[in-house]
Amino acid sequence: MKSTATRQGGDQQHLGLTEGTMVQELGWDSDVDEELRTAVMDAIDGDLVEETNEAVDAVLLWWRQEDGDVADGLVDGLTDLSDAGFIWLLTPKVGRDGHIDPADVAEGVVTAGMALTSTVNMSTGWQATKVVRPKASRK
Repeated sequence: MKSTATRQGGDQQHLGLTEGTMVQELGWDSDVDEELRTAVMDAIDGDLVEETNEAVDAVLLWWRQEDGDVADGLVDGLTDLSDAGFIWLLTPKVGRDGHIDPADVAEGVVTAGMALTSTVNMSTGWQATKVVRPKASRK
C-alpha cells in the first residue's frame, strides 16, 4: 500500500495501527491530510470513529494553533482512550498555517499529565507526535 505516510518514510506499522485497532478521530477539518486518513483506515481495516461508547486503542487528534491550548485537546482525547491506548497528535509542520511551537506541544503534554514519546513526519503538511499515559498510570 502506498500512502502519504509511506512516501514520507513512515508507515502505519510505525504508528502502531494494525487491522482491528479501534481509532477515534478528533479535530477533523477540511485541511487534514485525506491520504493519511485513508491509509490509516486501510491499515485498521475499518472506519475512524468520532463518538463511541467503547474504549478506543488510539486517537488521531488534528490540532492547530487556532484550536487553542494543546493540553485541552489532549484531555479531550483521553475521554474514550483505553488505559494502554495512545494519542497521535497531528500538527501542521513548521511554516504551515496553524503550526504549533514544539515547546508549546511539550508543555501541553505535561499539563495534560501525559508523556511525549516520538515525533514522525507523516506528510508534506503534517507531523505526528505520539503521546501516552505515564507508565505508572498504564495497566
